[in-house]
Amino acid sequence: MEKERIKNMNEELEEILEEGKHLLEEANLEERFNEMKTEAELLIRKHPIKSVLVGAAAGFIFAKLLKGD
Repeated sequence: MEKERIKNMNEELEEILEEGKHLLEEANLEERFNEMKTEAELLIRKHPIKSVLVGAAAGFIFAKLLKGD
């Protein structure tokens, strides 16, 4: 009976550790996303004309793909 309780406690502990690991990974993803967002904003501010041209070209291509012409 005691061995079974220890086994159950170990399983619960493993689940808790996995949940904690998952939460840390999510926090890290959010941090990376914010870093990428900041880098993109800085790049756009550094090259505004190129950014507008690339955005317009991407929109044109995307529209053509959706329209099917």
